[in-house]
Parts: sequence; structure tokens; C-alpha cells
Amino acid sequence: MKVLLTGSSASLAHALLPRLCAEAAITAVTGIDLRPPHFAHSKFRALRADFRDDRVGELLQGHDALVHLAYVVLRGRMREAAMRAVNVDASLGLLQAARAAGVKRIVHLSSAAVYGSGRDLDEQAALAPLPGFRYGLHKAELEQQLARAVPECVRLRPHVILGPHAQPVLRQILDLPLYLRLGDPQPELQCVHENDVADAIVASLLLDKARGPYNLAAGECWTLRAVMRARHRRCLPLPPPVARAGLALAHRLSGWGGEPGWLEGLRHTLTLDCRRAEQELGWKPLHGAAQALAATAAANNATAA
Repeated sequence: MKVLLTGSSASLAHALLPRLCAEAAITAVTGIDLRPPHFAHSKFRALRADFRDDRVGELLQGHDALVHLAYVVLRGRMREAAMRAVNVDASLGLLQAARAAGVKRIVHLSSAAVYGSGRDLDEQAALAPLPGFRYGLHKAELEQQLARAVPECVRLRPHVILGPHAQPVLRQILDLPLYLRLGDPQPELQCVHENDVADAIVASLLLDKARGPYNLAAGECWTLRAVMRARHRRCLPLPPPVARAGLALAHRLSGWGGEPGWLEGLRHTLTLDCRRAEQELGWKPLHGAAQALAATAAANNATAA
């Protein structure tokens, strides 16, 4: 199997590329990204390119599978329209082109953010992303279009992806001795280790019957307050209006945080039922939430040192 991977220099690719190249059934991996590669292997070829380029359509002809990781999570100073053009329009065009080219296995990395909030949601739950969180809104819009245009596409919905190569903003949040002051009971969240997401992607490639959406999360739930209090000796509770104002100011001045909309996700419980991935993909997370959080914190400590 020859695999074309977009976003091959993205955070998750650190975990995915070694897993792809270690799989005997995968003979070659072509990575596409605007940034230089961070990985080398005899099976891997890196191309500095935008997945929206015309030549990517030509590359699809020589590949058996496509894994689409290229997306914008937090737009920073990017215009809203430009973010949507990448996350929705260009992504849909690429996945449709893959289908037209006869690519047999198509895997798209979506997100649990498509649900917005809820408890023990399975894949049949309504897509109701939180207003103002454009990444979640884009993922939901794209999924709805893919369900019609490329129904055989595997759409993985991981919860917050943590680990040594977690998104920088997630690592920065864990380093801040702050949490939202919310009434009890505290909102419950889940996460999933980057290596477990990589395993789910490989399973999706190798299993012919895999199609449609699959939730991915470690089993345990946690609250941000408990995590931050355990991580920091002194931790300051911030009223949500203060947190929103501070994040809005940081975004306006420097683009930090991407945009304020994601903050609402910390105010709502979101937990997933992952039995479909277990039953159809044979996937079970090998890392618990505590391990994923600890691996992220350890990476922060190593960087600081």
C-alpha cells in the first residue's frame, strides 16, 4: 500500500509517520506539507507543497490511500475566510479528487468538537459544534458534505489529542496556573494520546470495511480544575468573563490562542462512546488520560529545561 499524507509536518505526524513506516503492508509514504520534514525513513518521501496545488491531484494517481491531516486549528491572524477555505473547501476538493482518482482508502481526521457538548455521545449524535469555535464548525460542515460526497471516507473524531507533540496552545494552557471558575459539578472532558490516534489511522487504512465516523478517546474523564490543581501548587480561578476578555486581548494583540471561541469548550461536558471504533476497527486506547496528560506535561518540562 502506498499512502499519501497531507500535513506531514503537523503535530500528529510525529506519532503517525513512524507507525506508518513500521507497518509491513505499507510500502511507501509520500508526505506533503509547506514546512520542512521532521522525519526520515527509507519508505518516506517528503514534498514541500500545499495540498491545494494542482500537482497533488497528479500524485493521487500513484497512491492507494490518502490520510488528510492538513487543517487549521487556531487561525491566529489568519482571516476567517482563509481558514474556512483550507478546512472546508480545499479539504472537500482534495477528498473528492481522491475518490475520483480511485484511491481505495480515504481517512480524514475530524474532531470531537463536531458535537459541541454532551455525555457519552456515540457517532449517531447530532453535530452541534459550539458557536464561535470555527474549527469545530468547519469540521462539522466538512463532515456533513463528506457524508454525501465521499461516504466511504473514514472520519475519525478524536477528543483532545495530547502527548509529547500536542498542539502548542494545549501545552501552554497546561503550563498556566489558571482555570475557569465554574460551579459544581465541574464540566467533564476526555482526551486521547497521540499514539492511540496514530493506531486508529493505521487500523482504518488496513481494514477494508472501515467507513464513516469513529469516536476516539481514552476512557477516563477529568476536569480542568482537578488537573490544574494537581499540576500547580498555586492555581488561580478565573471568572469566565475575565478569561474571555484576557484571551480576546491576547488574540487581538498577538494572535495567541488562535481565537477566543474555543474557550467555551472548557465550560461544557463532552464525553464520547467509543464502542464503534473498538468493535469495527479493533481499536482500544493503550494510554489512559493520566498518561496522556503526564506525557504532555513532561514534554513541557523538557522544553523548559
